[in-house]
Amino acid sequence: MNTEHATAVAPLAPGTTRSSQYDAFHAARARTDLVARLYAEAMGEDYPAEVAASSSCDWPLLGLMAARLRMSPGQLLVDAGCGTGGIGLWLARALAVRLDGFDLSPVAVAQAAARRSHFLAARADRAVFRVAELENTGLPTAHAHGIVCVDALGRAADRGAALRELGRALTPGGRLLVTRALRRGAEPAWHQQVAAAGLAQEHLDERPQEPAVWERLYRLWIAHGDDLRRELGQAAAEAMLHEAHQVLPTLPRRRAVLLTLRRLPRTPDSPETAARMAELSHPPGRPASIERTPQ
Repeated sequence: MNTEHATAVAPLAPGTTRSSQYDAFHAARARTDLVARLYAEAMGEDYPAEVAASSSCDWPLLGLMAARLRMSPGQLLVDAGCGTGGIGLWLARALAVRLDGFDLSPVAVAQAAARRSHFLAARADRAVFRVAELENTGLPTAHAHGIVCVDALGRAADRGAALRELGRALTPGGRLLVTRALRRGAEPAWHQQVAAAGLAQEHLDERPQEPAVWERLYRLWIAHGDDLRRELGQAAAEAMLHEAHQVLPTLPRRRAVLLTLRRLPRTPDSPETAARMAELSHPPGRPASIERTPQ
């Protein structure tokens, strides 16, 4: 589950890896359509069934990301924390770009690779998927023309380091799109992280429907707890139910956004670039404060 607020999950058992819980979830989900049916019920007509993401990705978000990326055919898109690959593959097809997707879970990466021909047909070789972490992507510097990171940044051990790593991989002028969440009424605390990554905030798009979607989905998970245990297995189901019970009470205070961040063409060491980043990332008169998220 690569949701940003999926950090409210059961503690890892001794001897397990960071990817173990995600491996179990994706392996279990591949055996049944129950989880997909619950996502579809929660999202209604906004559910992109072909994408089948384990995140808050809906039709409005897909359209918004395609518009905000402003990519040209043949450029390289990175899907950071790609899960089973549906978001990146949909965008790669829609924008006629190449795709490099990575995720913490080897099981999810294998499933993503298996989906390439469905989305890209004869051009399946234009997409690659591999195991990597947000803080250590393995991408060359100034390599990607666009990066999307949907509901995954909250899983990073160090969000600032993850943003710096993703920013490093962007070409000058390239854009990084990140879904973020904070407590309603609080000022975001990502301005300094954005500037430190050599990025500038270009757009901040509100996603007012997102908290209600998660509320409906979590209530469905709880209502279908026995079905989840039977079809996914005890461990995967209990992890989902733990997340639902932990995050559900926080949703009325949740504000969800899509951040569009741009790599500036000059080096971040330049004084005028630093001043420009500060101006774009933290508008005058808006004091910084602690970011509050359900994580």
